[in-house]
Amino acid sequence: MNSVQLFTLALGLVPPWYVERIDFDKNPKVNKRLDIYLRFKKGSKFKDKNGHECPVHDTQERSWQHLNFFEHTCYLHAKVPRIIGKDGKAVQVPVPWARPQSGFTLLFEAFSMCLIESEMPVNKAATILRVYPQRLWTIFNYWIKRAFKNDDQTSVECIGIDETSRKKGHSYVTINVDLKKKRVIYACKGKDEKAVDALKAHLGEKGVPPGQIKHVSMDMSPAFISGVTRNFPQSAIVFDRFHIAKMLNEAVDEVRKQESRIHKAIKGHKYTFLKNNNNLSSAKLKEKYRLMEAYPALGETVRLRELFNDFWEYKDVEEASGSLAYWCDLTHEHNIGPMIKFANSIKAHWSGVINYVQQKISNGVLEGINSKIQLAKRRARGYRNTTNFINMIYLIAGKLKFDYPHYFT
Repeated sequence: MNSVQLFTLALGLVPPWYVERIDFDKNPKVNKRLDIYLRFKKGSKFKDKNGHECPVHDTQERSWQHLNFFEHTCYLHAKVPRIIGKDGKAVQVPVPWARPQSGFTLLFEAFSMCLIESEMPVNKAATILRVYPQRLWTIFNYWIKRAFKNDDQTSVECIGIDETSRKKGHSYVTINVDLKKKRVIYACKGKDEKAVDALKAHLGEKGVPPGQIKHVSMDMSPAFISGVTRNFPQSAIVFDRFHIAKMLNEAVDEVRKQESRIHKAIKGHKYTFLKNNNNLSSAKLKEKYRLMEAYPALGETVRLRELFNDFWEYKDVEEASGSLAYWCDLTHEHNIGPMIKFANSIKAHWSGVINYVQQKISNGVLEGINSKIQLAKRRARGYRNTTNFINMIYLIAGKLKFDYPHYFT
């Protein structure tokens, strides 16, 4: 088997295409290069979009970067035929080794995506493949857009909404997750009402009517509340358990700070009061109880937090409502400022808090996804381009199905 036959097999060429010649650049001072010239047999006919066989009208010289052969950077060259279809229009014939308008072969693009899917930063993959990073981003965005367009989201009923940062400062992206399938279904720039408007428009394009969305889990952002109420009026809002727990811990820590300004012994015990008892050593646990006894305001605050946490275990709505109402009254009786503020926030968002008892859904899935996103962001040292960042989110957490050649996975 000679080299022409070898490369014909390697490229998967079928008639009428064949390898005409192969040129090696053996200059040791530069990157070694391999050029493969492809041709089609004279007199060949090609089918138009309607399946009619048409003779070649003319040709256009094209080149595509292919996978490296060992240390050689490889390029394919071919005179691509144009035909006159039955409708009288001249069209270029698609070649089997590359998609239209691309300067790379399908195998090159598939290998590029394989590197990125393996969590390699795009800039690093571009260095390995000897291309500019922007060209690799173009490939990446094409296949993500294609897979996202074909993604079936018609079964979505329960959504989680949260924001994540794209870079330092106030640059945010809103991510929307199908809580049942635990995957991102849509992401967009910003974290205001317009983000929820964009979600509704996206779901409409996917064939999901607003009435199909039964539950939406989110934090207490006024913008999200307003957007969901207006765009998905039939859905039940469930305020995220982890967000509420964070607010409660912030209230506890605020009381600790106030007390530490007066009592120096409390300083340095932030996590003594923020951590759960089972996460504390026996020595720390004794110290915690001693400080709670010594400083009643802080002790009552911690006890109120532990009493509130019992709410998450209720299964009956009436029992949960009664217990929560009692907790709010008890908090006001103790007259601890930060805890009263938290209780007032619970009262202002009552139905969304109580809905948790029935639905038992939260944004825990979103927290896990957000951790993966932030890890990818740190690995890439941030994203200047919002589209690149959103598409990377789809790759990481969208569970998309790609139709490029999967020879490397």
